[in-house]
Amino acid sequence: MNDAIYRAYHTYLKLEKSLSDNSVAAYEQDLQKLRTYCEAHGLDPVKLTFDDLQAFVYDSFGHDNVNTRTQSRILSGIHSFYRFLLYNHYIDADPSELLQMPKMDKRIPTVLTVEEIDAMVHAIDLSQPEGQRNRAIIEMLYGSGLRVSELVGLKLSNMYFNDDYMLIEGKGSKQRLVPISPEAKKQFLCWKDDYRAKLAIQPGHEDYAFLNRHGHQLTRMMIFTIIRRLCEQAGIQKTISPHTLRHSFATHLLQNGADLRIIQQLLGHEDITTTEIYTHVSVEDLRAAVLKYHPANRPAQ
Repeated sequence: MNDAIYRAYHTYLKLEKSLSDNSVAAYEQDLQKLRTYCEAHGLDPVKLTFDDLQAFVYDSFGHDNVNTRTQSRILSGIHSFYRFLLYNHYIDADPSELLQMPKMDKRIPTVLTVEEIDAMVHAIDLSQPEGQRNRAIIEMLYGSGLRVSELVGLKLSNMYFNDDYMLIEGKGSKQRLVPISPEAKKQFLCWKDDYRAKLAIQPGHEDYAFLNRHGHQLTRMMIFTIIRRLCEQAGIQKTISPHTLRHSFATHLLQNGADLRIIQQLLGHEDITTTEIYTHVSVEDLRAAVLKYHPANRPAQ
Protein backbone atom coordinates (compact mmCIF):
# COMPACT_ATOMS: atom_id res chain seq x y z
CA MET A 1 0.00 0.00 0.00
CA ASN A 2 1.25 3.46 -0.89
CA ASP A 3 2.62 5.30 2.17
CA ALA A 4 1.08 8.47 0.74
CA ILE A 5 -2.33 7.12 1.80
CA TYR A 6 -1.18 6.78 5.41
CA ARG A 7 0.21 10.32 5.30
CA ALA A 8 -3.10 11.56 3.89
CA TYR A 9 -4.96 9.72 6.66
CA HIS A 10 -2.72 11.39 9.26
CA THR A 11 -3.58 14.79 7.78
CA TYR A 12 -7.29 13.87 7.74
CA LEU A 13 -7.24 12.99 11.46
CA LYS A 14 -5.25 16.06 12.38
CA LEU A 15 -6.91 18.74 10.26
CA GLU A 16 -10.33 17.55 9.15
CA LYS A 17 -11.25 15.63 12.33
CA SER A 18 -9.36 18.13 14.55
CA LEU A 19 -8.09 15.36 16.81
CA SER A 20 -5.38 15.97 19.39
CA ASP A 21 -1.86 14.62 18.89
CA ASN A 22 -2.59 11.90 21.47
CA SER A 23 -5.76 10.81 19.68
CA VAL A 24 -4.06 10.79 16.28
CA ALA A 25 -1.24 8.65 17.72
CA ALA A 26 -3.79 6.23 19.22
CA TYR A 27 -5.65 5.83 15.91
CA GLU A 28 -2.40 5.24 14.03
CA GLN A 29 -1.12 2.80 16.63
CA ASP A 30 -4.27 0.70 16.32
CA LEU A 31 -4.17 0.90 12.52
CA GLN A 32 -0.61 -0.42 12.70
CA LYS A 33 -2.01 -3.70 14.06
CA LEU A 34 -3.98 -4.12 10.84
CA ARG A 35 -0.94 -3.17 8.73
CA THR A 36 1.21 -5.75 10.54
CA TYR A 37 -1.44 -8.42 9.99
CA CYS A 38 -1.67 -7.57 6.28
CA GLU A 39 2.11 -7.67 5.85
CA ALA A 40 2.26 -11.09 7.52
CA HIS A 41 -0.43 -12.45 5.17
CA GLY A 42 0.60 -10.70 1.97
CA LEU A 43 -2.51 -8.50 1.88
CA ASP A 44 -3.09 -4.90 0.83
CA PRO A 45 -5.27 -3.01 3.37
CA VAL A 46 -6.95 -1.07 0.56
CA LYS A 47 -8.10 -4.31 -1.09
CA LEU A 48 -9.38 -6.11 2.01
CA THR A 49 -12.81 -7.69 1.98
CA PHE A 50 -15.24 -8.06 4.86
CA ASP A 51 -14.08 -11.68 5.24
CA ASP A 52 -10.45 -10.51 5.45
CA LEU A 53 -11.35 -8.08 8.22
CA GLN A 54 -13.28 -10.76 10.08
CA ALA A 55 -10.21 -12.99 9.89
CA PHE A 56 -8.11 -10.11 11.29
CA VAL A 57 -10.58 -9.65 14.15
CA TYR A 58 -10.50 -13.36 14.99
CA ASP A 59 -6.71 -13.45 14.77
CA SER A 60 -6.41 -10.37 17.00
CA PHE A 61 -9.15 -11.02 19.56
CA GLY A 62 -10.04 -14.69 19.25
CA HIS A 63 -7.08 -16.13 21.15
CA ASP A 64 -5.89 -13.45 23.55
CA ASN A 65 -7.75 -12.10 26.52
CA VAL A 66 -8.38 -8.68 24.91
CA ASN A 67 -10.99 -6.73 26.85
CA THR A 68 -14.01 -5.28 25.10
CA ARG A 69 -12.84 -1.69 25.58
CA THR A 70 -9.60 -2.40 23.71
CA GLN A 71 -11.48 -4.31 21.00
CA SER A 72 -13.91 -1.42 20.59
CA ARG A 73 -11.11 1.12 20.31
CA ILE A 74 -9.25 -0.87 17.64
CA LEU A 75 -12.42 -1.51 15.62
CA SER A 76 -13.37 2.16 15.89
CA GLY A 77 -9.98 3.02 14.37
CA ILE A 78 -10.52 0.54 11.53
CA HIS A 79 -13.97 2.00 10.79
CA SER A 80 -12.44 5.47 10.72
CA PHE A 81 -9.69 4.41 8.30
CA TYR A 82 -12.07 2.78 5.84
CA ARG A 83 -14.49 5.71 5.96
CA PHE A 84 -11.54 7.91 5.05
CA LEU A 85 -10.64 5.62 2.14
CA LEU A 86 -14.25 5.61 0.94
CA TYR A 87 -14.76 9.37 1.17
CA ASN A 88 -11.51 10.01 -0.68
CA HIS A 89 -12.36 7.49 -3.44
CA TYR A 90 -9.53 5.05 -2.70
CA ILE A 91 -12.21 2.31 -2.43
CA ASP A 92 -15.74 1.92 -3.80
CA ALA A 93 -17.28 0.21 -0.77
CA ASP A 94 -16.47 0.10 2.94
CA PRO A 95 -15.54 -3.49 3.92
CA SER A 96 -15.69 -2.58 7.63
CA GLU A 97 -19.30 -1.41 7.49
CA LEU A 98 -20.75 -4.69 8.80
CA LEU A 99 -18.08 -5.29 11.45
CA GLN A 100 -19.90 -5.41 14.76
CA MET A 101 -18.61 -3.50 17.74
CA PRO A 102 -18.44 -5.51 20.99
CA LYS A 103 -21.08 -4.78 23.59
CA MET A 104 -19.57 -2.61 26.25
CA ASP A 105 -20.57 -2.48 29.87
CA LYS A 106 -20.52 1.04 31.24
CA ARG A 107 -17.62 1.23 33.64
CA ILE A 108 -18.43 3.12 36.80
CA PRO A 109 -15.49 5.46 37.45
CA THR A 110 -13.56 5.54 40.69
CA VAL A 111 -14.63 8.52 42.77
CA LEU A 112 -13.01 10.08 45.82
CA THR A 113 -15.01 11.30 48.78
CA VAL A 114 -14.73 14.89 49.92
CA GLU A 115 -12.83 13.61 52.95
CA GLU A 116 -10.32 11.78 50.75
CA ILE A 117 -9.73 14.88 48.66
CA ASP A 118 -9.22 16.89 51.86
CA ALA A 119 -6.71 14.25 52.99
CA MET A 120 -4.77 14.67 49.72
CA VAL A 121 -4.72 18.44 50.19
CA HIS A 122 -3.47 18.07 53.76
CA ALA A 123 -0.72 15.72 52.56
CA ILE A 124 0.84 18.51 50.47
CA ASP A 125 4.06 19.88 51.94
CA LEU A 126 3.65 23.63 51.54
CA SER A 127 7.20 24.21 52.82
CA GLN A 128 8.50 22.89 49.50
CA PRO A 129 8.65 25.25 46.47
CA GLU A 130 6.33 23.02 44.44
CA GLY A 131 3.86 22.55 47.31
CA GLN A 132 1.72 25.59 46.50
CA ARG A 133 1.73 24.64 42.82
CA ASN A 134 0.50 21.14 43.67
CA ARG A 135 -2.24 22.59 45.88
CA ALA A 136 -3.39 24.74 42.97
CA ILE A 137 -3.30 21.70 40.66
CA ILE A 138 -5.59 19.71 42.98
CA GLU A 139 -8.03 22.62 43.23
CA MET A 140 -8.08 23.09 39.45
CA LEU A 141 -8.66 19.40 38.69
CA TYR A 142 -11.32 18.94 41.37
CA GLY A 143 -12.77 22.46 41.38
CA SER A 144 -13.19 22.78 37.60
CA GLY A 145 -13.22 19.19 36.32
CA LEU A 146 -10.36 19.68 33.87
CA ARG A 147 -8.78 16.86 31.88
CA VAL A 148 -5.06 16.44 32.56
CA SER A 149 -4.28 17.54 28.99
CA GLU A 150 -6.35 20.68 29.55
CA LEU A 151 -4.51 21.41 32.78
CA VAL A 152 -1.00 21.12 31.34
CA GLY A 153 -2.07 23.18 28.30
CA LEU A 154 -3.78 25.89 30.37
CA LYS A 155 -2.44 29.36 29.55
CA LEU A 156 -2.41 32.52 31.65
CA SER A 157 -3.79 34.48 28.71
CA ASN A 158 -6.94 32.32 28.87
CA MET A 159 -7.54 32.88 32.59
CA TYR A 160 -9.89 35.78 33.35
CA PHE A 161 -9.66 36.30 37.08
CA ASN A 162 -11.83 39.44 37.17
CA ASP A 163 -14.70 37.41 35.75
CA ASP A 164 -13.74 34.11 37.46
CA TYR A 165 -13.64 31.88 34.40
CA MET A 166 -11.14 30.17 32.08
CA LEU A 167 -11.17 29.48 28.37
CA ILE A 168 -10.34 25.78 28.07
CA GLU A 169 -9.22 24.06 24.88
CA GLY A 170 -10.54 20.51 25.04
CA LYS A 171 -10.62 17.50 22.75
CA GLY A 172 -10.51 18.25 19.05
CA SER A 173 -9.45 21.86 19.82
CA LYS A 174 -13.00 22.60 20.99
CA GLN A 175 -13.15 25.52 23.39
CA ARG A 176 -15.44 26.04 26.37
CA LEU A 177 -15.75 28.46 29.25
CA VAL A 178 -15.26 26.97 32.71
CA PRO A 179 -15.73 28.84 36.01
CA ILE A 180 -12.79 29.12 38.39
CA SER A 181 -13.91 28.17 41.88
CA PRO A 182 -13.01 30.65 44.64
CA GLU A 183 -10.62 28.17 46.27
CA ALA A 184 -8.94 27.31 42.96
CA LYS A 185 -8.52 31.01 42.21
CA LYS A 186 -7.06 31.69 45.65
CA GLN A 187 -4.57 28.81 45.49
CA PHE A 188 -3.56 29.51 41.90
CA LEU A 189 -2.88 33.19 42.54
CA CYS A 190 -0.73 32.22 45.53
CA TRP A 191 1.28 29.94 43.24
CA LYS A 192 1.45 32.50 40.45
CA ASP A 193 2.45 35.52 42.52
CA ASP A 194 4.61 33.95 45.24
CA TYR A 195 6.40 31.08 43.46
CA ARG A 196 5.91 31.08 39.69
CA ALA A 197 7.02 34.71 39.48
CA LYS A 198 10.45 33.73 40.87
CA LEU A 199 11.15 30.97 38.32
CA ALA A 200 13.60 31.34 35.44
CA ILE A 201 10.94 30.63 32.80
CA GLN A 202 12.23 29.11 29.58
CA PRO A 203 11.50 30.76 26.21
CA GLY A 204 8.22 29.52 24.76
CA HIS A 205 6.84 28.52 28.17
CA GLU A 206 6.00 31.98 29.51
CA ASP A 207 2.23 31.66 29.03
CA TYR A 208 1.74 28.20 30.53
CA ALA A 209 -0.04 28.34 33.87
CA PHE A 210 1.79 25.44 35.52
CA LEU A 211 5.55 24.98 35.28
CA ASN A 212 8.19 22.73 36.79
CA ARG A 213 11.10 24.03 38.86
CA HIS A 214 13.14 24.51 35.69
CA GLY A 215 10.60 26.83 34.12
CA HIS A 216 9.21 24.30 31.62
CA GLN A 217 5.58 23.37 30.99
CA LEU A 218 4.50 20.42 33.13
CA THR A 219 3.95 17.08 31.41
CA ARG A 220 0.94 14.79 31.73
CA MET A 221 3.16 12.17 33.37
CA MET A 222 4.30 14.64 36.01
CA ILE A 223 0.68 15.35 36.94
CA PHE A 224 0.03 11.59 37.23
CA THR A 225 3.08 11.27 39.52
CA ILE A 226 1.99 14.18 41.72
CA ILE A 227 -1.54 12.78 42.16
CA ARG A 228 -0.42 9.24 42.90
CA ARG A 229 2.18 10.34 45.45
CA LEU A 230 -0.37 12.48 47.27
CA CYS A 231 -2.79 9.56 47.23
CA GLU A 232 -0.19 7.32 48.87
CA GLN A 233 0.76 9.97 51.45
CA ALA A 234 -2.91 10.46 52.33
CA GLY A 235 -3.32 6.72 52.91
CA ILE A 236 -5.94 6.34 50.18
CA GLN A 237 -6.16 2.73 49.00
CA LYS A 238 -7.95 3.42 45.70
CA THR A 239 -6.12 3.36 42.37
CA ILE A 240 -6.49 6.90 41.11
CA SER A 241 -5.28 9.23 38.38
CA PRO A 242 -5.85 12.92 37.59
CA HIS A 243 -9.06 11.84 35.84
CA THR A 244 -10.36 10.57 39.20
CA LEU A 245 -10.59 14.18 40.37
CA ARG A 246 -12.60 15.02 37.24
CA HIS A 247 -14.93 12.09 37.98
CA SER A 248 -15.25 13.29 41.58
CA PHE A 249 -16.02 16.85 40.43
CA ALA A 250 -18.89 15.62 38.24
CA THR A 251 -20.24 13.08 40.75
CA HIS A 252 -20.27 15.53 43.66
CA LEU A 253 -22.03 18.17 41.55
CA LEU A 254 -24.70 15.66 40.59
CA GLN A 255 -25.13 14.41 44.15
CA ASN A 256 -25.70 17.97 45.29
CA GLY A 257 -28.41 18.66 42.73
CA ALA A 258 -26.65 20.06 39.64
CA ASP A 259 -28.43 19.52 36.32
CA LEU A 260 -26.86 16.87 34.08
CA ARG A 261 -26.84 19.28 31.11
CA ILE A 262 -24.81 21.79 33.09
CA ILE A 263 -22.31 19.09 34.06
CA GLN A 264 -22.10 18.07 30.39
CA GLN A 265 -21.16 21.65 29.45
CA LEU A 266 -18.62 21.95 32.25
CA LEU A 267 -16.92 18.69 31.27
CA GLY A 268 -16.98 19.44 27.55
CA HIS A 269 -18.83 16.26 26.59
CA GLU A 270 -20.31 16.31 23.10
CA ASP A 271 -22.81 13.57 23.92
CA ILE A 272 -25.00 13.61 27.03
CA THR A 273 -24.74 9.81 27.22
CA THR A 274 -21.07 10.22 28.15
CA THR A 275 -22.09 12.37 31.11
CA GLU A 276 -24.85 9.95 32.17
CA ILE A 277 -22.30 7.55 33.66
CA TYR A 278 -22.22 9.91 36.65
CA THR A 279 -25.82 9.10 37.46
CA HIS A 280 -24.61 5.86 39.06
CA VAL A 281 -25.59 5.36 42.67
CA SER A 282 -23.10 3.64 44.92
CA VAL A 283 -23.96 0.48 46.80
CA GLU A 284 -23.46 2.39 50.05
CA ASP A 285 -25.98 5.02 48.94
CA LEU A 286 -28.49 2.25 48.17
CA ARG A 287 -27.87 0.59 51.52
CA ALA A 288 -28.20 3.88 53.39
CA ALA A 289 -31.48 4.63 51.60
CA VAL A 290 -32.96 1.24 52.54
CA LEU A 291 -31.88 1.59 56.16
CA LYS A 292 -33.26 5.12 56.39
CA TYR A 293 -36.53 4.86 54.51
CA HIS A 294 -37.80 1.27 54.52
CA PRO A 295 -40.48 0.77 57.20
CA ALA A 296 -39.04 -2.57 58.26
CA ASN A 297 -35.92 -0.76 59.50
CA ARG A 298 -37.76 1.75 61.67
CA PRO A 299 -37.33 1.31 65.39
CA ALA A 300 -40.23 -0.28 67.23
CA GLN A 301 -42.58 2.16 68.93
